[in-house]
Amino acid sequence: MLTISGRPVLLHVPRSYQPGQPMPLLLALHGGGGSSDFMANDRHYGLIGHSEQAGYLLVLPNGTGALGNKLATWNAGRCCGKARDEAVNDVAFARAVVAWVQQHYTVAAGRVYAVGMSNGGMMAYRLACEAADLFAGIASVAGTDNTLACQPSRPVAVLHIHARDDDHVLFNGGAGPEAFRDESKVTDFTSVPVTVAQWQTYNQCRPQPVRSLTAAGAYCERYTGCAAGGAVQLCVTEQGGHSWPGGGRTRLGKACPTQALDANAVMWAFFSSLPPRP
Repeated sequence: MLTISGRPVLLHVPRSYQPGQPMPLLLALHGGGGSSDFMANDRHYGLIGHSEQAGYLLVLPNGTGALGNKLATWNAGRCCGKARDEAVNDVAFARAVVAWVQQHYTVAAGRVYAVGMSNGGMMAYRLACEAADLFAGIASVAGTDNTLACQPSRPVAVLHIHARDDDHVLFNGGAGPEAFRDESKVTDFTSVPVTVAQWQTYNQCRPQPVRSLTAAGAYCERYTGCAAGGAVQLCVTEQGGHSWPGGGRTRLGKACPTQALDANAVMWAFFSSLPPRP
């Protein structure tokens, strides 16, 4: 356990890491009301095991907690909770976390990525908007782009994963019944189609996507012709609610996560398909 900028941060270094040999870095952002230690539990997300398998440095920072370091949120713009209400500078915090890892480990140049669940996914979008110089790509699971303004300094690759029956961040926009257990913590969420269309425009992709994966209960579509470094891909599951595909049940959703798609595998395949950023 590390402490950076006064907050707890978990770092997992795979056994395959060798000092001096560059390895990609993934920043993993927990969901709203969660914590870094909850996201680090492989029963829920499987990220530690996947880091070992795929070979990347994994860092899990904690948001701003409403109860110590628990019930934490990220300031992703219009969402969520204490972090938003106190205008916490989570972009600066994310930069500090990445800088610490880069100072102590050999991070592959141009291969720094961010992934997030729900509010954490929304925060990943804010990083794509405001830290495009640092993050080559982001992946968001069940969290749409709710930034207040977005002017990326360069294209950032974006992967979005969402269930059609999400009852928290509704696929077609708005907050579902689960989100409104505490209305003060959420917002009228941007829809998945609008989010993807925005990034297709930012990254100058062709308007019609190409089906890149078809499975029982899930599909992925990838936009082509994008500006260098600006790939965009959408993966949709028919079921699973507000959860991490391929993972275990989390406190954020009542539905069991779908096994039609493995979010970790899809995410890393997407990142691995990107050329290193110059």
